[in-house]
Amino acid sequence: MSELDLANAPADVRPLPPARPPFSLSKLWRNTGVRRLVILAALAAIWQGAALWQDNPLLFPTFTDTVSAFVEATRSEGMLWSALASLTVLLKGYAIAVALALVLVSGAVAIPVLRDVLQTLTAMFNPLPAIALLPLAMMWLGLGESALLLVLVHAVLWPFALAALSGFDQVPETQRLVGRNYGLRGPAYVAQILLPAALPSILSGLKIGWAFAWRTLIAAELVFGVSSSQGGLGWFIYRNRNELLTDRVFAGLATVILIGLVVEMVLFRVIERRTVVRWGLQR
Repeated sequence: MSELDLANAPADVRPLPPARPPFSLSKLWRNTGVRRLVILAALAAIWQGAALWQDNPLLFPTFTDTVSAFVEATRSEGMLWSALASLTVLLKGYAIAVALALVLVSGAVAIPVLRDVLQTLTAMFNPLPAIALLPLAMMWLGLGESALLLVLVHAVLWPFALAALSGFDQVPETQRLVGRNYGLRGPAYVAQILLPAALPSILSGLKIGWAFAWRTLIAAELVFGVSSSQGGLGWFIYRNRNELLTDRVFAGLATVILIGLVVEMVLFRVIERRTVVRWGLQR
């Protein structure tokens, strides 16, 4: 029966529209976002219960008190501006470190001697905590943004360079031969063969570098803020700790966690879905 016949047919002989699939809790639970929201809600409930049982707001405020402090600090204390100042410095140091690492890894892939140099430097400096360089950075560059950038570059450079180099080393020889058979050389060979194949390791290195940079920045700001005149999120936490405003300290810590969750579960996840997952390189 054609679409015109169906339109002119009596209502009792028209085919019924397909039934909607029934709502399924198991199908909803298979959604990663839903599962993570449930986990976060459970953690908040455990936090609330433990704080009520402890009954000492000065040492351990409840979840609801922390939420109230977060709203108040956002409204009157400029906590979000402190977070924005921290993120601005972090992105500068992160970008510098990633650019330097890509230059070093590119040279190491092309020249065996540079590979030995990079592997030696990585073995030397990767185990060294970035925050341990803070006293030297303060002596060399003063209490300013430059000292923080030096510490951030150290925190990101070596783990990302190691992950990127490992990713290039793990590219199968078959893919390399395919690129050479198609006549790819130089930058075209790297961009079309090596880089896509090594992208899972590179993304992993980017995530590790982000985590190292974020926690290093907060730790450094606990000492001297973003600059001599403007404190970041770490300085906000430190200042409220000195004033015994524990609920605001927890609000600052929650902000650190929320920013980390957004970057990890939203930004990097979107990049992975549109690249390595879409290309079948990762589940």
